[in-house]
Amino acid sequence: MLDLGRTFLQSVERSPNALALVDGDVQLTYAQWHRMILNVADGLRELGLQRGDRLLVVLQNRWEMATLHWAGQFAGIVIVPLNWRAKPDEVDYCVTDAGAKAIVYEPVSADSVAQSAAAQQVPRVGLDDAPGRTATFDALIVERTRSGDVTDTTHATADDISLILYTSGTTGKGKGVPRRHRHERAGALAHVAQNLYRRGERTLGVMPLYHTMGVRSLLAMALVDGLFVCVPRWNAKLALECISKHALTCLYLVPTLYHDLLADSAFADTDTSSVRKLGFAGAPMNDGLLKRLSAAFEPELFVNHYGSSEVYTFSIDQDATKKPGSAGRAGINTRLRVVKLDALSPAENAEVGEEGQIIVDLLGDEAFEGYWNRPDANAKSLRDGWYFTGDTGYFDADGDLYVTGRVDDMIISGGENISPVDIESVLSLHPAVDEVAVAGVKDERWGQRVVAFIKRREYVDSAALDAWCRQSDLVNFKRPRDYVFVDDIPKSPVGKILRRKLQAGEYTPDSKAQAAQPAETTKE
Repeated sequence: MLDLGRTFLQSVERSPNALALVDGDVQLTYAQWHRMILNVADGLRELGLQRGDRLLVVLQNRWEMATLHWAGQFAGIVIVPLNWRAKPDEVDYCVTDAGAKAIVYEPVSADSVAQSAAAQQVPRVGLDDAPGRTATFDALIVERTRSGDVTDTTHATADDISLILYTSGTTGKGKGVPRRHRHERAGALAHVAQNLYRRGERTLGVMPLYHTMGVRSLLAMALVDGLFVCVPRWNAKLALECISKHALTCLYLVPTLYHDLLADSAFADTDTSSVRKLGFAGAPMNDGLLKRLSAAFEPELFVNHYGSSEVYTFSIDQDATKKPGSAGRAGINTRLRVVKLDALSPAENAEVGEEGQIIVDLLGDEAFEGYWNRPDANAKSLRDGWYFTGDTGYFDADGDLYVTGRVDDMIISGGENISPVDIESVLSLHPAVDEVAVAGVKDERWGQRVVAFIKRREYVDSAALDAWCRQSDLVNFKRPRDYVFVDDIPKSPVGKILRRKLQAGEYTPDSKAQAAQPAETTKE
């Protein structure tokens, strides 16, 4: 299999004059970007990095970040991207755990780098006059004299490690997920195929490049000689401007960002007709948002992609509105199963319709081989050649997968296992509900009680929402016993609902509404 450097060369050779990268006033063709990437790769080597060394990158989605990612692929240097909002202890941990030989950062992340003792022990490349730097990014991109065929400038093989992604980690430190060039290329090829991308697609590069969705968009565009339009920090108005100005053809976002696009006042006056393909991942999309997006964009393809950093694709559904909530079937490079919730072996299959844990075959082309320096995590998640995802779900009678949440998110109330996702789907369809999250809150009698946290689009009270649930097909024991109205639903940087914050009371009550009375708190 080709390594990623040679993969990029394919597009340079096929379409040297095609526009490849845009970031504000910066616009580069494939030929121009390739030369810059080679300069940066040379600059990293001059900084002392060698093939196999790790480079920590703490940047937003700017052209320099995308360029560094590709430079690492050409140089055989392992890119370790980190959330630019990372705190000093997170920077310190990742520098140490990954054994980073250098770090690249910008002013927004400078304080965390400065307060990391480990970061002070390695070369520090700062952008935009970032304080504390030992080198500048401008020094990396200086044109250098090189001879020979451009194919001689790739220094990696398909078996080399391309990058290490650090999972967000709901508890404790994040886990490093090393992925080889062949894993990354297989994941990108599958992304192209599963989203029916054609040559010359154009996408919004806003999903962070420290997250697998952002990396997949970057690689996929190179595979189809496409355009990657950088949006350094999420801004719905700027995203809409980019869609219109650059005639973007496909979007791949988390549900939260789609919600923000539709909610922005500029949406109605923005020409989004060039967008023909929608894809989402990272979190389930509720039925209400699915319907609104379908009506607003009228896409020819609407893909629900379900996966992880460890195994990029678990399953896909290329018609997300046909069976709302369905994650479809195993992806091109994947085999998956649902086993019983307490299963210790991949052979303990759950029955059709029975909720269990979702597991994925590690022989798949996109699957990682184990966590970085974490034998404890390997022992927990890798069993007999299968990856135990920690996600819950079930297969329906048609063989389609439904993801119901995390094993840790499962609400156990009065001895019943209750999935938050089922309840959220019902409540999301109420016209007054803007966003909803459901969590289990400690209860002396029931162990946990089901609580719905609601961000309203317009006024509605708990009695009306309880009546809505009673009229749905939601079984009685799953009905929320309390409704809490909030200003916002707490989420991670990539849009995942942070239920633990809701359970801990870390939210702002709806400041504009009257106090709502809880629904009845007895079980029938």
